[in-house]
Amino acid sequence: MNPLRRPRRLPRPRTLRARLTAGLLVLLAVSCAAVGGAAVLELDGFLTGRLDQQLQQTGPSFPQSLEHGTYKPSDRDGDEHGDTRRQAAGTFGARLLDGRVTNAALIPSGTDPDLTVGLGARDRSVLAALPVDGRGHTARLASIGAYRLLAWPGRDGDVLVTGLPLEPVRATVHRLELVAAAVLGLALAVAGVAGALWVRWSLRPLSRVADTATRVSELPLASGEVALPSRAPAADPRSEVGRMATAFNRMLGHVEDALTRRHASEERLRTFAADASHELRTPVASVRGHAELALLHPGPVPPEVTHALERIAAESSRMGEMVDDLLLLARLDAGRPLESLPVDLTRLALDAVTDARAAGPGHHWTLDLPEEPVTVTGDAHRLHQVLANLLANARLHTPAGTKVTVILETTGGGTLLRVHDDGPGIPPDIRPGVFERFTRAEHRRRADASGGGAGLGLSIVAAVAEAHGGTVTSESRPGSTTFTVRLRPGAPA
Repeated sequence: MNPLRRPRRLPRPRTLRARLTAGLLVLLAVSCAAVGGAAVLELDGFLTGRLDQQLQQTGPSFPQSLEHGTYKPSDRDGDEHGDTRRQAAGTFGARLLDGRVTNAALIPSGTDPDLTVGLGARDRSVLAALPVDGRGHTARLASIGAYRLLAWPGRDGDVLVTGLPLEPVRATVHRLELVAAAVLGLALAVAGVAGALWVRWSLRPLSRVADTATRVSELPLASGEVALPSRAPAADPRSEVGRMATAFNRMLGHVEDALTRRHASEERLRTFAADASHELRTPVASVRGHAELALLHPGPVPPEVTHALERIAAESSRMGEMVDDLLLLARLDAGRPLESLPVDLTRLALDAVTDARAAGPGHHWTLDLPEEPVTVTGDAHRLHQVLANLLANARLHTPAGTKVTVILETTGGGTLLRVHDDGPGIPPDIRPGVFERFTRAEHRRRADASGGGAGLGLSIVAAVAEAHGGTVTSESRPGSTTFTVRLRPGAPA
């Protein structure tokens, strides 16, 4: 056996029901063992005391008959040197003089007249060491077994020893031990089954609360309006389980009320965003049109006015894009279905990188595409917008000279679209909310207002990916940032 190997531990019960049942069984086993042990010790002491009483009552009559060696088989009913008529079969007698055993005999059972018994050197030393105090002592003699011995002072300065066998006592005690062990085992088995049923019945309200909590934990509470399951069954409010069930049901009521309020608030915000975006499209387009029309005026226009009109046209165009993005997010939040047609992602990647190269000539744009075209089912316009937003994000938030790579690959679980750059990375303070709306890296904004975004590009990427049944993740550290869009097989939801 490997000395470094740890011994295997007994498995511990994991559930509260198993722990309570195991605890009850342990307490019952300890109690029964204590009662059984006390009964065995008490019976052993009682029977041993009876032997001592019997030895006291009979006295040294049998060893007295051996004192001068005058006992004969024909004298078994008694003579002038001692009375052996009350001695039971197996009674031991011995005479010691000056610490040496001079005579030793054993009353046999039946009609066997032979009383002599052979004692070894160890048995003789045990008898010589026996205290002469008129009290019983237990000793084991190799020739005859375990005996209860009592030593008396003789008439001639010798010591008379008489004893009774302990075998009947040991047999009775052993039988009680077997009976106690059998009863203990049966009691533990019955108590284990009954205790498990009782604990299960007692903890049934707690199990119902746990089942309700499990069903609540499996609900998509962050996805909008959620119907909570029925409340946990009411229990006795005076018990611990009843108080917990009441508190749990009250908590579920608060959660349901909060979810309802949140859903209503989100619906109002979506409606407002959709309505506002829809209503803003016309005046923004009108402002832009009038600015462009004024710039086409053939007459002389002061340079300041021309610059102001150009800024109005640029900001109107930027505001129009923002309104379109807000309207798109509102439609996606409302669950508007997207197109479900075959889309050549390879062609989309080529077109998007071509557009990005024209918009950011200072960056290095590369493609890593498989040999065969990659086709998915979805909305081509929205997927192109995903690629364009990711590439624009890399262009706006990395310095000139940064290498940006578009990677397209297929796996067993779907299609992966990655946009990787070796720029400075995403600031740690905005990484957790990088896909939230209106999230922008302030230190990377351009000095001019037209160069920055509204913080909606990555949120649109996440919304479009989710609408296609996919996901988007980001990994960033200084010198390496990767956005991964995973598209699952099949049509968008």
